[in-house]
Amino acid sequence: MLTFLPTGRVLQPLLHALVLTAALGAANASAQTLRIGLAEDPDVLDPTLSRTFVGRVVFASLCDKLFDVDEKLAIVPQLATSYQWSPDNKVLTLKLRPGVTFHDGQKFDAAAVKFNIERHKNLAGSNRRGELLPVTSVEVVDDLTVKLTLTAPFAPLLTVLADRAGMMVSPKAAQENPTAFGVRPVCSGPFKFTERVAQDRIVLERFANYWDKSSIHFDKVIYQPIVDSTVRLANLRSGQLDFIERVASSDIAALKSENKFNVARITELGYQGITINTGKSEMAQKNPLGRDPRVREALELSIDRSAIVQVAVDGEGEAGNQWVSPSNTFYAKNHPIPKRNLQRAKALLKEAGVPNPSFTLMTPTTSDGQKVAQVIQAMAKEAGFDIKIQATEFATSLNLADKGQFEAYLLNWSGRADPDGNLFSFYGCKQPLNYSGYCRPEVDELLTKSRSTLDPALRSGLFEKIAAETLKDRPIIYLYHRKWLWAYNKKLTGVRTIPDGLMRVQGLKM
Repeated sequence: MLTFLPTGRVLQPLLHALVLTAALGAANASAQTLRIGLAEDPDVLDPTLSRTFVGRVVFASLCDKLFDVDEKLAIVPQLATSYQWSPDNKVLTLKLRPGVTFHDGQKFDAAAVKFNIERHKNLAGSNRRGELLPVTSVEVVDDLTVKLTLTAPFAPLLTVLADRAGMMVSPKAAQENPTAFGVRPVCSGPFKFTERVAQDRIVLERFANYWDKSSIHFDKVIYQPIVDSTVRLANLRSGQLDFIERVASSDIAALKSENKFNVARITELGYQGITINTGKSEMAQKNPLGRDPRVREALELSIDRSAIVQVAVDGEGEAGNQWVSPSNTFYAKNHPIPKRNLQRAKALLKEAGVPNPSFTLMTPTTSDGQKVAQVIQAMAKEAGFDIKIQATEFATSLNLADKGQFEAYLLNWSGRADPDGNLFSFYGCKQPLNYSGYCRPEVDELLTKSRSTLDPALRSGLFEKIAAETLKDRPIIYLYHRKWLWAYNKKLTGVRTIPDGLMRVQGLKM
Protein backbone atom coordinates (compact mmCIF):
# COMPACT_ATOMS: atom_id res chain seq x y z
CA MET A 1 0.00 0.00 0.00
CA LEU A 2 1.36 3.42 -0.98
CA THR A 3 1.31 6.00 1.81
CA PHE A 4 1.68 9.65 0.90
CA LEU A 5 2.84 12.17 3.51
CA PRO A 6 2.18 15.89 2.91
CA THR A 7 5.78 16.89 2.25
CA GLY A 8 7.19 18.90 -0.69
CA ARG A 9 5.40 20.40 -3.64
CA VAL A 10 1.98 18.96 -4.42
CA LEU A 11 1.88 17.43 -7.90
CA GLN A 12 0.10 19.44 -10.54
CA PRO A 13 -3.16 17.83 -11.61
CA LEU A 14 -2.94 15.66 -14.68
CA LEU A 15 -5.15 17.95 -16.73
CA HIS A 16 -3.08 21.01 -15.93
CA ALA A 17 0.12 19.25 -17.02
CA LEU A 18 -1.48 18.32 -20.34
CA VAL A 19 -2.50 21.86 -21.16
CA LEU A 20 0.44 23.96 -22.37
CA THR A 21 0.39 27.71 -22.55
CA ALA A 22 -0.92 29.36 -25.71
CA ALA A 23 2.48 30.81 -26.41
CA LEU A 24 4.12 27.39 -26.33
CA GLY A 25 1.39 25.93 -28.52
CA ALA A 26 1.81 28.64 -31.12
CA ALA A 27 5.56 28.29 -31.16
CA ASN A 28 5.20 24.55 -31.74
CA ALA A 29 4.37 25.23 -35.37
CA SER A 30 7.97 26.30 -35.90
CA ALA A 31 10.48 23.58 -36.66
CA GLN A 32 13.16 25.92 -35.29
CA THR A 33 12.07 25.24 -31.70
CA LEU A 34 13.17 22.02 -29.99
CA ARG A 35 10.95 20.86 -27.11
CA ILE A 36 12.35 18.47 -24.54
CA GLY A 37 10.27 16.84 -21.80
CA LEU A 38 12.05 16.32 -18.45
CA ALA A 39 11.03 13.94 -15.67
CA GLU A 40 11.68 16.59 -13.00
CA ASP A 41 12.24 20.30 -12.58
CA PRO A 42 15.95 21.12 -12.18
CA ASP A 43 17.27 22.77 -9.06
CA VAL A 44 19.36 25.97 -9.30
CA LEU A 45 20.92 26.60 -12.74
CA ASP A 46 24.37 27.30 -11.35
CA PRO A 47 26.93 24.59 -12.19
CA THR A 48 28.73 25.19 -8.89
CA LEU A 49 25.62 24.64 -6.76
CA SER A 50 23.54 22.32 -8.94
CA ARG A 51 22.83 18.72 -7.87
CA THR A 52 20.10 17.37 -10.16
CA PHE A 53 20.48 15.17 -13.21
CA VAL A 54 17.92 17.20 -15.16
CA GLY A 55 19.98 20.28 -14.39
CA ARG A 56 22.87 18.62 -16.23
CA VAL A 57 20.52 17.94 -19.17
CA VAL A 58 19.77 21.67 -19.40
CA PHE A 59 23.43 22.62 -18.92
CA ALA A 60 24.31 20.54 -22.00
CA SER A 61 22.72 23.36 -24.04
CA LEU A 62 23.60 26.26 -21.78
CA CYS A 63 27.12 25.81 -20.40
CA ASP A 64 30.09 24.42 -22.32
CA LYS A 65 32.78 22.54 -20.38
CA LEU A 66 36.52 22.30 -20.69
CA PHE A 67 36.08 18.75 -22.00
CA ASP A 68 33.29 16.37 -22.95
CA VAL A 69 32.97 12.59 -23.24
CA ASP A 70 31.92 10.59 -26.30
CA GLU A 71 29.91 7.39 -26.71
CA LYS A 72 32.86 5.32 -25.43
CA LEU A 73 33.50 7.74 -22.54
CA ALA A 74 36.72 8.96 -24.12
CA ILE A 75 37.72 12.53 -23.26
CA VAL A 76 37.16 14.93 -26.19
CA PRO A 77 37.89 18.68 -26.50
CA GLN A 78 35.34 21.37 -25.87
CA LEU A 79 36.56 24.69 -24.44
CA ALA A 80 40.02 23.18 -23.93
CA THR A 81 41.58 21.94 -27.17
CA SER A 82 44.40 19.90 -25.63
CA TYR A 83 46.06 18.96 -22.36
CA GLN A 84 49.44 17.79 -21.08
CA TRP A 85 50.47 16.20 -17.78
CA SER A 86 53.78 16.91 -16.07
CA PRO A 87 56.11 13.90 -15.59
CA ASP A 88 55.01 13.54 -11.95
CA ASN A 89 51.29 13.89 -12.90
CA LYS A 90 50.86 16.78 -10.48
CA VAL A 91 50.47 19.59 -13.03
CA LEU A 92 47.90 19.67 -15.83
CA THR A 93 48.43 22.25 -18.57
CA LEU A 94 45.43 23.14 -20.74
CA LYS A 95 45.38 24.90 -24.10
CA LEU A 96 42.14 26.82 -24.57
CA ARG A 97 39.97 27.42 -27.59
CA PRO A 98 40.44 30.90 -29.10
CA GLY A 99 37.57 33.18 -30.10
CA VAL A 100 35.08 31.99 -27.47
CA THR A 101 32.78 34.49 -25.74
CA PHE A 102 30.28 34.22 -22.93
CA HIS A 103 26.62 35.06 -23.51
CA ASP A 104 27.19 38.56 -22.12
CA GLY A 105 29.96 39.24 -24.67
CA GLN A 106 32.83 38.77 -22.21
CA LYS A 107 35.90 36.91 -23.46
CA PHE A 108 36.61 33.33 -22.42
CA ASP A 109 40.31 32.98 -21.55
CA ALA A 110 42.71 31.55 -18.97
CA ALA A 111 41.67 34.15 -16.40
CA ALA A 112 38.07 32.96 -16.76
CA VAL A 113 39.17 29.35 -16.18
CA LYS A 114 41.06 30.41 -13.05
CA PHE A 115 38.00 32.28 -11.77
CA ASN A 116 35.68 29.32 -12.39
CA ILE A 117 37.88 26.64 -10.83
CA GLU A 118 38.41 28.82 -7.76
CA ARG A 119 34.67 29.55 -7.60
CA HIS A 120 33.89 25.82 -7.75
CA LYS A 121 36.33 25.24 -4.89
CA ASN A 122 35.46 28.17 -2.63
CA LEU A 123 31.87 29.35 -3.15
CA ALA A 124 29.70 28.74 -0.09
CA GLY A 125 27.50 25.70 -0.71
CA SER A 126 29.57 24.46 -3.65
CA ASN A 127 28.86 20.87 -4.66
CA ARG A 128 32.01 20.79 -6.79
CA ARG A 129 34.41 21.31 -3.91
CA GLY A 130 35.04 17.61 -3.32
CA GLU A 131 35.43 16.93 -7.03
CA LEU A 132 38.29 19.46 -7.23
CA LEU A 133 39.77 18.89 -3.77
CA PRO A 134 43.31 17.93 -5.00
CA VAL A 135 43.59 21.12 -7.10
CA THR A 136 45.66 23.54 -5.02
CA SER A 137 46.26 26.38 -7.49
CA VAL A 138 45.37 27.63 -10.95
CA GLU A 139 47.98 29.65 -12.86
CA VAL A 140 47.39 31.84 -15.91
CA VAL A 141 50.35 31.21 -18.24
CA ASP A 142 48.96 33.33 -21.08
CA ASP A 143 45.54 34.18 -22.47
CA LEU A 144 44.98 30.66 -23.83
CA THR A 145 47.10 28.55 -21.47
CA VAL A 146 46.32 27.61 -17.88
CA LYS A 147 48.03 25.31 -15.36
CA LEU A 148 46.31 23.33 -12.60
CA THR A 149 48.61 22.21 -9.78
CA LEU A 150 47.61 19.25 -7.61
CA THR A 151 48.60 17.92 -4.21
CA ALA A 152 49.03 14.46 -5.78
CA PRO A 153 48.22 12.64 -9.02
CA PHE A 154 44.44 12.67 -9.50
CA ALA A 155 43.08 9.93 -11.76
CA PRO A 156 39.51 11.31 -12.21
CA LEU A 157 40.47 14.93 -13.05
CA LEU A 158 39.76 14.90 -16.80
CA THR A 159 36.36 13.26 -16.29
CA VAL A 160 35.63 15.81 -13.55
CA LEU A 161 36.41 18.63 -16.00
CA ALA A 162 34.06 16.96 -18.49
CA ASP A 163 31.16 17.62 -16.14
CA ARG A 164 29.88 20.50 -13.99
CA ALA A 165 33.27 21.20 -12.41
CA GLY A 166 34.52 21.94 -15.93
CA MET A 167 31.62 24.25 -16.84
CA MET A 168 32.60 27.86 -17.37
CA VAL A 169 30.35 30.78 -16.41
CA SER A 170 30.94 34.48 -17.09
CA PRO A 171 33.12 35.88 -14.29
CA LYS A 172 31.54 39.31 -14.78
CA ALA A 173 27.99 37.98 -14.38
CA ALA A 174 28.93 35.78 -11.42
CA GLN A 175 30.64 38.66 -9.62
CA GLU A 176 27.77 41.05 -10.27
CA ASN A 177 25.23 38.60 -8.84
CA PRO A 178 27.13 36.30 -6.45
CA THR A 179 24.15 35.00 -4.44
CA ALA A 180 21.60 34.51 -7.22
CA PHE A 181 23.62 33.80 -10.34
CA GLY A 182 21.53 30.66 -11.00
CA VAL A 183 18.38 32.75 -11.42
CA ARG A 184 19.80 34.14 -14.67
CA PRO A 185 22.89 32.11 -15.61
CA VAL A 186 25.42 33.35 -18.15
CA CYS A 187 27.63 30.70 -19.78
CA SER A 188 29.21 30.07 -23.18
CA GLY A 189 27.12 27.20 -24.57
CA PRO A 190 25.16 27.09 -27.83
CA PHE A 191 22.01 28.51 -26.20
CA LYS A 192 21.58 31.38 -23.74
CA PHE A 193 19.11 31.69 -20.89
CA THR A 194 15.87 33.55 -21.59
CA GLU A 195 13.19 32.53 -19.10
CA ARG A 196 12.31 30.10 -16.34
CA VAL A 197 8.90 29.40 -14.86
CA ALA A 198 9.24 26.95 -11.96
CA GLN A 199 7.62 23.56 -12.60
CA ASP A 200 6.60 24.70 -16.09
CA ARG A 201 9.42 25.58 -18.51
CA ILE A 202 12.98 26.71 -19.08
CA VAL A 203 13.49 28.65 -22.32
CA LEU A 204 16.87 29.03 -24.03
CA GLU A 205 17.59 30.98 -27.23
CA ARG A 206 20.32 30.35 -29.76
CA PHE A 207 23.57 32.21 -29.02
CA ALA A 208 24.59 33.92 -32.25
CA ASN A 209 28.29 34.06 -31.37
CA TYR A 210 28.71 30.42 -30.37
CA TRP A 211 32.12 29.11 -31.40
CA ASP A 212 30.60 26.03 -33.09
CA LYS A 213 27.53 27.72 -34.55
CA SER A 214 27.49 25.51 -37.68
CA SER A 215 26.46 22.53 -35.51
CA ILE A 216 23.37 24.27 -34.13
CA HIS A 217 20.14 24.07 -36.16
CA PHE A 218 17.46 25.31 -33.76
CA ASP A 219 16.62 28.88 -32.73
CA LYS A 220 15.20 27.93 -29.36
CA VAL A 221 15.16 25.03 -26.88
CA ILE A 222 12.34 24.69 -24.38
CA TYR A 223 12.71 22.25 -21.48
CA GLN A 224 9.43 21.29 -19.87
CA PRO A 225 9.34 19.37 -16.56
CA ILE A 226 6.47 16.86 -16.50
CA VAL A 227 6.73 14.45 -13.58
CA ASP A 228 4.03 12.06 -14.74
CA SER A 229 5.49 9.75 -17.43
CA THR A 230 2.04 9.16 -18.96
CA VAL A 231 1.54 12.90 -19.46
CA ARG A 232 5.07 13.29 -20.79
CA LEU A 233 4.43 10.59 -23.38
CA ALA A 234 1.02 12.06 -24.28
CA ASN A 235 2.72 15.36 -25.07
CA LEU A 236 5.22 13.58 -27.33
CA ARG A 237 2.46 11.73 -29.16
CA SER A 238 0.46 14.92 -29.64
CA GLY A 239 3.46 16.77 -31.07
CA GLN A 240 3.78 19.18 -28.15
CA LEU A 241 7.21 17.68 -27.39
CA ASP A 242 9.93 16.44 -29.74
CA PHE A 243 11.95 14.44 -27.21
CA ILE A 244 11.32 12.94 -23.78
CA GLU A 245 13.80 11.46 -21.33
CA ARG A 246 13.04 8.60 -18.94
CA VAL A 247 10.14 7.00 -20.76
CA ALA A 248 8.21 4.60 -18.51
CA SER A 249 9.57 1.11 -19.10
CA SER A 250 6.00 -0.18 -19.51
CA ASP A 251 5.53 2.09 -22.55
CA ILE A 252 8.58 0.93 -24.51
CA ALA A 253 6.92 -2.03 -26.29
CA ALA A 254 4.04 0.10 -27.57
CA LEU A 255 6.33 2.93 -28.67
CA LYS A 256 8.49 0.57 -30.70
CA SER A 257 5.45 -0.44 -32.72
CA GLU A 258 4.61 3.17 -33.58
CA ASN A 259 6.36 4.40 -36.71
CA LYS A 260 6.43 8.06 -35.63
CA PHE A 261 9.05 7.66 -32.90
CA ASN A 262 12.51 6.35 -32.22
CA VAL A 263 13.43 4.71 -28.92
CA ALA A 264 16.92 4.69 -27.40
CA ARG A 265 18.32 2.64 -24.51
CA ILE A 266 21.55 3.49 -22.68
CA THR A 267 22.77 1.72 -19.52
CA GLU A 268 23.47 4.42 -16.95
CA LEU A 269 26.79 5.07 -15.25
CA GLY A 270 25.12 5.53 -11.87
CA TYR A 271 22.83 3.59 -9.59
CA GLN A 272 19.48 3.45 -7.83
CA GLY A 273 19.78 2.95 -4.09
CA ILE A 274 18.48 3.60 -0.60
CA THR A 275 20.54 6.20 1.25
CA ILE A 276 20.12 5.82 5.02
CA ASN A 277 20.59 8.57 7.56
CA THR A 278 23.30 6.99 9.73
CA GLY A 279 24.87 10.21 11.03
CA LYS A 280 23.61 13.21 9.10
CA SER A 281 21.37 14.49 11.89
CA GLU A 282 19.82 13.49 15.19
CA MET A 283 17.16 11.59 13.24
CA ALA A 284 19.81 8.91 12.63
CA GLN A 285 19.71 7.86 16.28
CA LYS A 286 15.95 8.07 16.65
CA ASN A 287 15.36 5.14 14.32
CA PRO A 288 16.86 1.62 14.53
CA LEU A 289 17.53 1.66 10.80
CA GLY A 290 19.97 4.52 11.23
CA ARG A 291 21.63 3.49 14.46
CA ASP A 292 21.95 -0.30 14.08
CA PRO A 293 23.79 -1.90 11.11
CA ARG A 294 21.98 -5.20 11.81
CA VAL A 295 18.68 -3.56 10.92
CA ARG A 296 20.18 -2.22 7.68
CA GLU A 297 21.49 -5.69 6.84
CA ALA A 298 18.03 -7.12 7.52
CA LEU A 299 16.52 -4.57 5.15
CA GLU A 300 18.95 -5.56 2.42
CA LEU A 301 18.27 -9.27 2.94
CA SER A 302 14.53 -8.65 2.66
CA ILE A 303 15.00 -7.30 -0.87
CA ASP A 304 15.18 -9.26 -4.13
CA ARG A 305 16.99 -6.93 -6.53
CA SER A 306 16.26 -8.93 -9.67
CA ALA A 307 12.56 -8.92 -8.83
CA ILE A 308 12.66 -5.13 -8.37
CA VAL A 309 14.16 -4.79 -11.86
CA GLN A 310 11.51 -7.06 -13.38
CA VAL A 311 8.48 -5.70 -11.52
CA ALA A 312 9.29 -2.00 -11.17
CA VAL A 313 11.12 -1.28 -14.45
CA ASP A 314 10.05 -4.18 -16.69
CA GLY A 315 13.54 -5.60 -16.87
CA GLU A 316 15.03 -2.31 -18.12
CA GLY A 317 17.94 -2.36 -15.71
CA GLU A 318 20.72 -4.44 -14.19
CA ALA A 319 20.62 -5.62 -10.56
CA GLY A 320 23.63 -4.46 -8.56
CA ASN A 321 24.97 -4.00 -5.04
CA GLN A 322 27.73 -1.45 -5.63
CA TRP A 323 28.25 2.06 -6.97
CA VAL A 324 29.11 0.59 -10.39
CA SER A 325 27.31 -2.21 -12.22
CA PRO A 326 28.57 -5.83 -12.18
CA SER A 327 29.63 -5.37 -15.82
CA ASN A 328 31.95 -2.46 -14.92
CA THR A 329 35.69 -3.26 -14.84
CA PHE A 330 35.94 -1.66 -11.39
CA TYR A 331 33.17 -3.80 -9.85
CA ALA A 332 34.46 -5.63 -6.73
CA LYS A 333 33.74 -9.22 -7.75
CA ASN A 334 34.65 -10.56 -4.30
CA HIS A 335 31.49 -8.86 -2.97
CA PRO A 336 28.69 -10.29 -5.14
CA ILE A 337 25.00 -9.44 -4.90
CA PRO A 338 23.53 -11.03 -1.74
CA LYS A 339 20.49 -13.24 -2.22
CA ARG A 340 17.21 -12.54 -0.50
CA ASN A 341 17.04 -14.31 2.87
CA LEU A 342 13.92 -13.58 4.91
CA GLN A 343 14.83 -16.05 7.65
CA ARG A 344 18.17 -14.35 8.27
CA ALA A 345 16.53 -10.90 8.04
CA LYS A 346 14.02 -11.81 10.76
CA ALA A 347 16.78 -13.26 12.94
CA LEU A 348 18.80 -10.04 12.65
CA LEU A 349 15.81 -7.93 13.65
CA LYS A 350 15.17 -10.18 16.65
CA GLU A 351 18.85 -9.94 17.59
CA ALA A 352 18.65 -6.14 17.36
CA GLY A 353 15.56 -6.16 19.58
CA VAL A 354 13.28 -4.61 16.94
CA PRO A 355 11.27 -7.39 15.25
CA ASN A 356 8.97 -4.83 13.60
CA PRO A 357 10.95 -1.66 12.84
CA SER A 358 9.16 1.27 11.23
CA PHE A 359 10.70 4.00 9.10
CA THR A 360 9.79 6.51 6.41
CA LEU A 361 11.24 6.14 2.92
CA MET A 362 11.44 9.47 1.10
CA THR A 363 11.15 9.02 -2.65
CA PRO A 364 10.83 11.34 -5.65
CA THR A 365 7.40 11.75 -7.20
CA THR A 366 8.49 10.18 -10.51
CA SER A 367 6.51 7.16 -11.68
CA ASP A 368 9.47 4.76 -11.56
CA GLY A 369 10.49 5.98 -8.12
CA GLN A 370 7.01 5.31 -6.77
CA LYS A 371 6.92 1.81 -8.24
CA VAL A 372 10.32 0.89 -6.81
CA ALA A 373 9.30 2.22 -3.38
CA GLN A 374 6.10 0.18 -3.39
CA VAL A 375 7.94 -3.03 -4.33
CA ILE A 376 10.48 -2.47 -1.53
CA GLN A 377 7.65 -1.72 0.89
CA ALA A 378 5.92 -5.02 0.06
CA MET A 379 9.12 -7.11 0.16
CA ALA A 380 10.38 -5.69 3.45
CA LYS A 381 7.00 -6.17 5.09
CA GLU A 382 7.52 -9.94 4.83
CA ALA A 383 10.57 -9.57 7.09
CA GLY A 384 8.70 -7.41 9.61
CA PHE A 385 9.41 -3.87 8.38
CA ASP A 386 6.72 -1.20 8.35
CA ILE A 387 7.72 1.30 5.65
CA LYS A 388 5.85 4.53 5.04
CA ILE A 389 6.45 6.18 1.65
CA GLN A 390 6.94 9.93 1.59
CA ALA A 391 6.51 11.17 -2.00
CA THR A 392 8.49 14.40 -2.36
CA GLU A 393 9.25 16.72 -5.29
CA PHE A 394 12.83 15.95 -6.33
CA ALA A 395 14.58 19.28 -5.68
CA THR A 396 12.77 19.49 -2.34
CA SER A 397 13.89 15.96 -1.46
CA LEU A 398 17.52 16.93 -2.09
CA ASN A 399 17.18 19.91 0.24
CA LEU A 400 15.68 17.72 2.96
CA ALA A 401 18.46 15.15 2.49
CA ASP A 402 21.08 17.89 2.72
CA LYS A 403 19.61 18.98 6.07
CA GLY A 404 19.35 15.41 7.34
CA GLN A 405 15.56 15.62 7.55
CA PHE A 406 14.92 12.03 6.50
CA GLU A 407 15.32 8.45 7.69
CA ALA A 408 15.83 6.69 4.36
CA TYR A 409 15.91 8.16 0.86
CA LEU A 410 15.37 6.40 -2.47
CA LEU A 411 18.02 8.30 -4.40
CA ASN A 412 18.87 8.01 -8.08
CA TRP A 413 22.44 8.98 -8.98
CA SER A 414 23.10 9.47 -12.68
CA GLY A 415 26.75 8.49 -12.35
CA ARG A 416 30.09 9.64 -13.73
CA ALA A 417 32.58 8.18 -16.19
CA ASP A 418 35.10 7.53 -13.40
CA PRO A 419 33.92 5.49 -10.35
CA ASP A 420 35.23 8.22 -8.07
CA GLY A 421 32.29 10.34 -9.17
CA ASN A 422 29.94 7.76 -7.63
CA LEU A 423 31.99 7.38 -4.47
CA PHE A 424 33.99 10.23 -2.98
CA SER A 425 31.31 12.86 -2.46
CA PHE A 426 28.93 10.27 -0.95
CA TYR A 427 31.31 8.55 1.49
CA GLY A 428 33.98 11.17 2.19
CA CYS A 429 33.66 12.77 5.63
CA LYS A 430 31.76 16.08 5.36
CA GLN A 431 31.63 15.95 1.56
CA PRO A 432 28.75 17.89 -0.05
CA LEU A 433 26.73 14.88 -1.28
CA ASN A 434 27.26 12.74 1.82
CA TYR A 435 23.55 12.62 2.68
CA SER A 436 23.95 9.60 4.97
CA GLY A 437 26.44 11.42 7.21
CA TYR A 438 28.77 8.42 6.96
CA CYS A 439 32.32 9.14 8.16
CA ARG A 440 35.08 6.57 8.63
CA PRO A 441 38.72 7.81 8.64
CA GLU A 442 39.95 4.49 7.21
CA VAL A 443 37.48 4.77 4.32
CA ASP A 444 38.52 8.40 3.76
CA GLU A 445 42.12 7.22 3.47
CA LEU A 446 41.19 4.54 0.94
CA LEU A 447 39.17 7.06 -1.09
CA THR A 448 42.13 9.43 -1.21
CA LYS A 449 44.47 6.64 -2.30
CA SER A 450 42.06 5.52 -5.03
CA ARG A 451 42.05 9.06 -6.44
CA SER A 452 45.83 9.39 -6.55
CA THR A 453 46.50 5.91 -7.94
CA LEU A 454 46.78 5.90 -11.73
CA ASP A 455 47.28 2.16 -12.31
CA PRO A 456 43.81 0.60 -13.00
CA ALA A 457 44.70 -2.72 -11.35
CA LEU A 458 45.86 -1.00 -8.16
CA ARG A 459 42.75 1.19 -8.17
CA SER A 460 40.58 -1.93 -8.46
CA GLY A 461 42.25 -3.32 -5.35
CA LEU A 462 41.49 -0.14 -3.45
CA PHE A 463 37.86 -0.17 -4.61
CA GLU A 464 37.60 -3.73 -3.27
CA LYS A 465 38.78 -2.54 0.14
CA ILE A 466 36.28 0.34 0.07
CA ALA A 467 33.54 -2.14 -0.82
CA ALA A 468 34.52 -4.40 2.10
CA GLU A 469 33.92 -1.52 4.54
CA THR A 470 30.95 0.31 3.05
CA LEU A 471 28.93 -2.78 2.09
CA LYS A 472 29.27 -3.94 5.70
CA ASP A 473 28.19 -0.58 7.14
CA ARG A 474 25.45 -0.05 4.51
CA PRO A 475 24.92 3.74 4.61
CA ILE A 476 23.73 3.13 1.04
CA ILE A 477 21.95 -0.04 -0.09
CA TYR A 478 22.45 -0.24 -3.85
CA LEU A 479 19.58 -1.77 -5.81
CA TYR A 480 20.11 -1.65 -9.57
CA HIS A 481 21.44 0.27 -12.55
CA ARG A 482 18.69 1.51 -14.84
CA LYS A 483 18.66 2.11 -18.54
CA TRP A 484 18.13 5.62 -19.82
CA LEU A 485 15.01 5.27 -21.95
CA TRP A 486 14.44 8.00 -24.55
CA ALA A 487 11.71 8.51 -27.11
CA TYR A 488 11.72 11.15 -29.80
CA ASN A 489 10.18 12.24 -33.09
CA LYS A 490 11.62 10.23 -35.97
CA LYS A 491 12.20 13.48 -37.85
CA LEU A 492 14.75 14.48 -35.21
CA THR A 493 18.17 13.38 -36.43
CA GLY A 494 21.65 13.55 -34.94
CA VAL A 495 20.68 12.12 -31.52
CA ARG A 496 23.77 10.73 -29.75
CA THR A 497 23.42 8.06 -27.07
CA ILE A 498 26.17 8.76 -24.53
CA PRO A 499 26.13 6.78 -21.25
CA ASP A 500 25.94 9.88 -19.06
CA GLY A 501 22.33 10.23 -20.27
CA LEU A 502 22.68 13.85 -21.40
CA MET A 503 21.12 15.12 -24.61
CA ARG A 504 23.70 16.99 -26.76
CA VAL A 505 22.09 19.60 -29.00
CA GLN A 506 25.08 19.91 -31.34
CA GLY A 507 24.21 18.28 -34.65
CA LEU A 508 20.49 17.89 -33.95
CA LYS A 509 18.18 18.64 -36.88
CA MET A 510 14.47 18.35 -37.49
